[in-house]
Formats: sequence, structure tokens, C-alpha cells
Amino acid sequence: MNKNIRPLAFLIILLSTAITSWGQQPFIRLTNPLKTDNSSSYSKQFITGSTCKSCTITMNNVAQKVYPTGAFAIQLDLQQGNNQFKLIAKNKSGKSTTKVINYNYTEPAPPQPVTSFSIAYVQTFPSGDLIVAPGDKIQFRVKAQPGGEVAVEDKFRLQEIPLGGTQQMPGIYQGTYTVQCNDPLINGGRLNIVLRNNNQSVAKRTESSYTLLNTNEQPLIGKTKGELPYLEYGLGDDRLGGAKMGYLDTAVLLSITGKVGDEYRVKLSSTLSAYIPSEMVELLPGGTFPPRSNTGSWKVYGDDKFDYVSIGLSCKLPYRSIQEINPSKIIVDVYGATSNTNWITQLQNVQEIKNVYYDQKEDGVFRVIIELKHEQHWGHQVYYDGNTLMIKVKRPPQSKDIKGLTIAVDAGHGGRNRGSRGPTGVYEKDMTLAISKIVAKKLEDEGVNVLMTRVNDSYVDNRYRIVYYQEKDPDLLISIHTNSSADPIRVEGTSTYYKHIGFRDLSTSIYKKMLGTGLKEFGNVGSFNFALNAPTEYPNALVETLFISNPEDEMKVLDPAFREKMADEIIAGIKDFVKNAR
Repeated sequence: MNKNIRPLAFLIILLSTAITSWGQQPFIRLTNPLKTDNSSSYSKQFITGSTCKSCTITMNNVAQKVYPTGAFAIQLDLQQGNNQFKLIAKNKSGKSTTKVINYNYTEPAPPQPVTSFSIAYVQTFPSGDLIVAPGDKIQFRVKAQPGGEVAVEDKFRLQEIPLGGTQQMPGIYQGTYTVQCNDPLINGGRLNIVLRNNNQSVAKRTESSYTLLNTNEQPLIGKTKGELPYLEYGLGDDRLGGAKMGYLDTAVLLSITGKVGDEYRVKLSSTLSAYIPSEMVELLPGGTFPPRSNTGSWKVYGDDKFDYVSIGLSCKLPYRSIQEINPSKIIVDVYGATSNTNWITQLQNVQEIKNVYYDQKEDGVFRVIIELKHEQHWGHQVYYDGNTLMIKVKRPPQSKDIKGLTIAVDAGHGGRNRGSRGPTGVYEKDMTLAISKIVAKKLEDEGVNVLMTRVNDSYVDNRYRIVYYQEKDPDLLISIHTNSSADPIRVEGTSTYYKHIGFRDLSTSIYKKMLGTGLKEFGNVGSFNFALNAPTEYPNALVETLFISNPEDEMKVLDPAFREKMADEIIAGIKDFVKNAR
């Protein structure tokens, strides 16, 4: 071979690369904002997007940082009125393209008092149509002309809040009404709010209607239906939904004492209520007895995989389970139960249950305490077999090695649920699948039986994911996602999430290893209300690998070698968890 051929080939490659780079067509592809003309009441905004990898970007003639992926993120500090931002992308040969973004910024106007004889608005709390019972409280807030008299149906007078502190505007009237038996206000419809001043009157109706549930008559009883009915602590809400108290079995009886919008209020004890979506409840005929039961005898036993506690009841009562650590316990409160347990039969084939006992916490609240032999919780499930309450306790793996374990790898999002989007336009669903496949392959190479939610770009409902894994019963589950923030410049890094305190060590172990990738610290987050953190049947953790919204983090997740590195650290965290579990 001619010795000059190899250097010549190398030169050709260099020239080809240079020509390709030189000739890249400039473009500007925005991921935020998506429109050219925008309005905002917030002064801080961001422009994110991408251009060709060898291009430069200027905004209003000021050079901006372009990442090796072509991504860019620019903070805008808007001034009152119209703001114009001219983006120019230019390649190395001097070709350019331009995109103009307009933001019309209007500062929110300070609230102004009502100057005419009128009612501006009526707010009620809780909001939504209500079914109320005697003793319930309804809060009213009305904005109307100052100096008048405001009353609900001319029967309950509201007070105008004096100026001072945070109250800087006159004409705000408030009051808290306590519902009475045979209530004169509550008539099944909307309520009139009346403003009176100088022999004039004007009225405005509430948007919500109010119906009285007389609990002195027949109580209202329902039972759970469908898959995964759940109780919520209250009416709060965010992007993850209301804070869940826990899931219930189907056909569990509930004492219903009211309704707010589409949520039934459920009385669990004299001091505790919860809420449940009405779609998860079947109302039972009038005359149905409230859910109450004495407890019968217990049996504590095991089979080849689990330990069990069975408690005889006469009907299916609602319950709540929690995990405790140091020492490790499973606590199950059964609502509507009264102790008539006079013996607890305990067999020698149990392996994880150390001790069981109970406490009658108050009238109708029966507490089951299960002490575990090991510090680490490996999962439990509460369900009914007929009217027998069953608490199934998972035993720890026999080995400190992951070989032979069944591990679920959940690739977040998929199909029409695309998840977050990076500046270059890459979707979270594609990156989570890519990372999950690497994790799954490496686990299989180590002798792990891997379960996956999805292996392609398909949509899988979160409720189905939970039911699927409850049936498959993995030893643990890892759900893989990428994070996102409205601030693409300052917010970055890796994080892990858990809900139940007994599973915290899994998320902590993975988090410590993920920091070894060089990603910044965003935190290990507890009590997280994500669907796949909710099951108690197996240890689980959500891994938000990095912020795909941040160009620096996005550049890393787009790198196959870095995805491989993250997969290695996730597996290392799993190994540490299994090895160190006591």
C-alpha cells in the first residue's frame, strides 16, 4: 500500500468535515415560546430553542451561548409595553436566518375598589356544589361597593374587613356560616348575596348550589368500586392531584357525610374525615347500616413467599396503612372496628413478622401493629378475602446479590404522553425509554428478571402500570424520568423521590450514586405523590435523572455514553440498597 494513501485519506476526512460544518444551513427552531407574538403579566421570561451546531446566535445584536448540541437558552427581562427580540443565527460561511419574537408585557393592575352600587364577585370556600351536614362551615367572600351591608339570603350578615395589614382595599366582605339542622339557608339551590345601601339593594347568586344532608335521618352509605379507589386527606390539589391517604379494596363500605364538587366526604372516625372521587363510589339504598364491626380472632401464618395477618370482620371497613422505621413496623388503622379479639393464633412458619398486637385508639378506630424482624421494609399489601381483612407482608430476598431478583424498570411517559421537552426539541419519553432499555439490558446481564412497562413508544396509563406491577409483584421498582423547570438556565441536576418512609433507603442509595455522574444536586424528595411511588407492595423510587429543560443537562442526556453512565449508577444504587439492607 502506498504510504501516502493513509495521510491523504485523513486529509479528505478533515476537508469533508470542514466543508460540512461550513455549509450547515442556519436555522432557528424554538421550543419556547411557540408563538411569535406573546402577552405576559410576568417580567421574567425565557427563549429556548436550537440552531445548527456550528452556528452562532445573537439576540438584538448581543451574542448568546450556543451549546455543542445547538441548544440555547436566553433570559428575558421585559419592560412595560411591547418588547421585541431579534434572533439571528449565522453559520461559518456567513449565511444567516432571522426570527423576531414579540412580548407585550403588562404589569398586573393593583386591585381597585368597586365604585358603583354593585357586587363584583362572590367567592365561597370550599368551592363547587356542596352537600353539607349540620356543623359544616361555609366561608363567603364578597367584593362590593364599600360601606354597605352584605348578607346571605338576608339572613346571615357578612362583615366588611377593615383596612390594615394585607387588607389594602375597602369593600371586601367576609363571613363563616355554620350549617344548622333544618337550615333556613340551605335549600338545594344557589344562594342570593344581597348588598344594601341607602334603601337600595342589589343581589348576586353564588355559582355553587347547597344541599342539606340531614345526618339525624337515614345515614348515607356508599361502597368503593372499580380499580384502585383511594382516599385523599383533603381538598388540596396540584399537578400530582390531592395528597392520597391510601388505596382501598373494592366494595369497602363508607359513611358519607357530604360532598364538595365531585368529591364525597367520608367520616372515618369522630376526629378524622377523608375525601374520595364520586366516580369511585356506589351509593347504597337508604336504610343501609353504617359500617361497624367487632373484630374476631386473628391468625398469623406464612406460605412459601409471604407472611400474613388475617382478622375476621363482619363487613369490609375502610383502613389506612403506614410504615414506621427504627424499629420497623407496619401500622394499619381500621375505621369502624371495635375489638372483640380474645386470641391471636401465631404459627411458626412466619419468617418476617416478629410480633403482632393491637390498640383500640378511640371508639371505632382499631389499630393493628406488626413488628418486623428486619429494619428494611420490603413491602406489604392490605386487602379483603370476603370480610376477612388480610395484611400480606413481603419477606426480604434471601441473597444480598441482585441476581435472581425481579426488578421493574418503568420508562416514564410514552406515546401521546410525551413528557417534557428539551431546547433541541427532544422529548422526555424518548430519553426515558433509551435509559430504561440500557438499565434493563445491564440488569438482565447480571441475572435479574426484568419487567418493563413499555419497550417502545407506546402510551401506558399510570393506573394500568400500578395494577400490572401489583399482579407481577416485583422485588422493587425504578421509574425513570427527566425533570423540567420553567427556568432553563439556573435549575439543573439530578433527584430521586419516594413516598413511604420504609422505602427511602432505595431512593437515597440511587441518589448518592447519581451524584457520581457529576450532575448537580437537586435533592432526595420524600412524601412524593407520584402514582408509581404510591404502592406499598414493593420498594420503589422515582429517578428524575436530570433536567431536560436545561441545555447543559440536555446535552448530557443526548450523549449515549452519558446515558450509559447514568444507567450504571442507577444499577450501582440498586446493588448498594440490596447489599446494605438489614
